[in-house]
Amino acid sequence: MSKTVEFIFDFGSPNAYLALKVLPQIAARAGAEIKLVPCLLGGIFKLTGNQPPMVAFGPVKGKLEYEALETRRFVARHGLSAYRFNPHFPVNTLLIMRGMIAAERAGVGQRYLDAVLAAMWEDGQKMDDPQVFTRVLDAAGLDGQALLDATQEPEVKAALMANTEAAAARGVFGIPTFFVGEEMFFGKDRLGQVEEALSAA
Repeated sequence: MSKTVEFIFDFGSPNAYLALKVLPQIAARAGAEIKLVPCLLGGIFKLTGNQPPMVAFGPVKGKLEYEALETRRFVARHGLSAYRFNPHFPVNTLLIMRGMIAAERAGVGQRYLDAVLAAMWEDGQKMDDPQVFTRVLDAAGLDGQALLDATQEPEVKAALMANTEAAAARGVFGIPTFFVGEEMFFGKDRLGQVEEALSAA
């Protein structure tokens, strides 16, 4: 496959989970591959002056309620019945995002991705707790302690920081963000446009 959709990703965004559950079918229909780019959403906010929706839109009457309605519609439309809003939200994702980098370097990126997505947005786990982190990954057949240790490696820390800085420099201000070539699309509600861009590529 020569066509690629880049997905600027952080586990802490429920919309990233929802988008990632739909994106593989879009990529398959378009004959494209997905390139996941792990970034730290908090770092992107800091670099761009953005704020989490709960902070930015909290004072706006009806805004967050409407966002919740759109989420329910998206879940229903795509049959994502396993989705549950994490009761520990917001979860500090520094540990699990470094873990994503470490897992990719160890060749177990997809298994790690699947395990942490489920833990965060289906099982309601507090994934910024190192004990929960190791337990969840061990249960998925991975070496939780080894991955936990790897999150402290300078190369892993540097890679996540570099991804985050590069994303902000490219114009990313939030997650989920997608790139098809140099065209940027923000939000799960832009997935239709992502598919159109991939089909035209």
